[in-house]
Amino acid sequence: MKIKEITSMSRRDFRADIECEHCGSVEKDVSGYDDTYFHENVIPKMKCKKCNKIGREDSIPMQPKYPEDLQL
Repeated sequence: MKIKEITSMSRRDFRADIECEHCGSVEKDVSGYDDTYFHENVIPKMKCKKCNKIGREDSIPMQPKYPEDLQL
């Protein structure tokens, strides 16, 4: 899975539409946390509800909006 669009954000918490890299289905309003761990480990391992696959190995994850050491 990958983030298609971040729809809202409050500090590091966000809501986004995520898209399956295999079948293209979109899950709307998924909650997330904007840090490196979430972008590199959680989102790519999310399972698509339609095709039941996880993200591709060669996918390049998004980077957090703010640096890790910045306290919001």
